[in-house]
Amino acid sequence: MLWIMRFSGFFSAAMLMIILSPSLQSFPPAEAIRSPHHYLDYSYLRLPPPTDSGGGHFNFRKASAYRNADECASSSGAPGMCHPNLVHVAITLDVEYLRGSIAAVHSVLQHSLCPESVFFHFLVSETNLEALVRSTFPQLKFRVYYFDPRMVRSLISTSVRQALEQPLNYARNYLADLLEPCVARVIYLDSDLVLVDDISRLWATSLGSRTIGAPEYCHANFTNYFTPAFWADQRFSGTFDGRKPCYFNTGVMVIDLVRWRRAKYTKRIERWMEIQKRHRIYELGSLPPFLLVFAGHVAPIEHRWNQHGLGGDNVKGSCRDLHPGAVSLLHWSGSGKPWLRVDSKRPCPLDALWSPYDLYGHTL
Repeated sequence: MLWIMRFSGFFSAAMLMIILSPSLQSFPPAEAIRSPHHYLDYSYLRLPPPTDSGGGHFNFRKASAYRNADECASSSGAPGMCHPNLVHVAITLDVEYLRGSIAAVHSVLQHSLCPESVFFHFLVSETNLEALVRSTFPQLKFRVYYFDPRMVRSLISTSVRQALEQPLNYARNYLADLLEPCVARVIYLDSDLVLVDDISRLWATSLGSRTIGAPEYCHANFTNYFTPAFWADQRFSGTFDGRKPCYFNTGVMVIDLVRWRRAKYTKRIERWMEIQKRHRIYELGSLPPFLLVFAGHVAPIEHRWNQHGLGGDNVKGSCRDLHPGAVSLLHWSGSGKPWLRVDSKRPCPLDALWSPYDLYGHTL
């Protein structure tokens, strides 16, 4: 394992890019130092006719072929996605973040010892993206699920950043309903990240008696995630009584779908979204309802699995360095996205670590 004691500026980022190059399929992670109530209507899951507003103006290069290592357990025999040896990953696909989603998938495959045993579940609100995924990753095991924006549009309130108001951001709330019952566990990933470690290590995380697992950040000021009106009203703030809530980022989560379905967590999240519409208790999109339901009841995962905030804050999107510690996943949460900064010829140093996974060709 290469231990990086210090880095700053473009020179060090370039060195890290060499270390994290996707030409190496799997390797130990690096060490870095800081510089009205809505129920699910299954008619919404039927695909509408394809539209012309999807990924037709994108052109992605075909990813390199990949194969399982000899020591990988067989994933043949059971039908489709129901084989017990599969690793299940859910990620959204939309036009604005499509380039990031493709890079995220590419990074997972490049660093997996058993890439043929990873099954992807793509959540879409536009229906002409499947062919694009197939042409880019011909060997990929995946299924596409249509998520109708009408599912949540009336529940969404304005946020500090318009991107956080997009209905597809809320599709993660419905994974337990969208995915087949045979899928008992899934890793949810945002579209603005890349893995530099084997995803099977994240998959193997023990959740104990918890429903979700995620890196927690208990040093963060938890009160900042809700409005003063929330904390002033015991009807709302009392939900945390008897809990020790910590902030966690919902862009990387391991979810036990069996427990989720049993406890009907989707309905609990929707209830908080309804309260938000009436009382304005938060400003940060899809994150606060998850905090309200799960904070204090999260199985902690190592911070290496979500080195988040690389996109800066929700307004300026300024450059940032990594947090102290090991790195298994780099996450450009915040308003600054690496593909936009690269195209503008004004990249941040760490954007060089995202670029090797970018398969974007050119606009037709």
